Amino acid sequence: MRGTSKKISPPRRLIIDLMHASRDVPFVSLARSLNIRAPLEARGLLAQPPGFAAIFAKAFAIVARDEPTLRTVYAKWPWPCFYELPRSMAMVAIARVEDGEPCVLPQCVCGPDRLALTEVDRLIRHAKEAPIAEVPMFRKIMRATHLPWPLRRLAWRIGLNFARQRGNWFGTFAVTGVAAYGGGELQALSPGPYILSFDVAKPDGSIAVMIRWDHRVTDAALIARVFSQLEQVLNTEIATELRGLRAVELKALREPVRVAGARGSNHLGL
Repeated sequence: MRGTSKKISPPRRLIIDLMHASRDVPFVSLARSLNIRAPLEARGLLAQPPGFAAIFAKAFAIVARDEPTLRTVYAKWPWPCFYELPRSMAMVAIARVEDGEPCVLPQCVCGPDRLALTEVDRLIRHAKEAPIAEVPMFRKIMRATHLPWPLRRLAWRIGLNFARQRGNWFGTFAVTGVAAYGGGELQALSPGPYILSFDVAKPDGSIAVMIRWDHRVTDAALIARVFSQLEQVLNTEIATELRGLRAVELKALREPVRVAGARGSNHLGL
């Protein structure tokens, strides 16, 4: 049967390179259902709630502040070693459509634990909606993707294996999920060392979360503890910040808005 040959687009070439880079990572997975009733209730009151990708990116980074292993990568050059980074760098998988073709591109959020939740969400939404040329991480990764095959492989090897460059190119953890498309258990791949994926939140306040990790870096005991810490952070710091956003929204509704060009005390109340 005669078919049609199609050129591989740069976004698909990126995924091919990513899968090639992930093939030798000894991933192990652990899944658990988390009770996140508090942040779910607070989020449900917001007119413009942050997405779950932003929530989990910030929560995981908060846990990683006190767990240096969650900021540690395995590097091979100049010799095999573990390399601890001073802060977390989240790589959030962004589903887009480019030239009519669905694709996934990684958005880098540096130090999400140090950012307001609204800023983390803004960076993710910007990567979802803005042209590729306006997203710095997209421009960077696309430059490498447009290189000829031998140079592209060399660039990936440098980014993967030099400890100092590893975090710049691939972050300390990835966040992904298909909750927006109906949900499901997603066993994603990346060069590691950590991948967090989440399902659809249930009416009882629970959500299924999976963490995949590079077994060279750590073991299941730490990840089991991380789930407990993650649940605690979501129900305390994240829930508190979401409630604060609600208070800001209510304050904005109560404040009068001055009519442009009006004199004296003429104003409209919202």
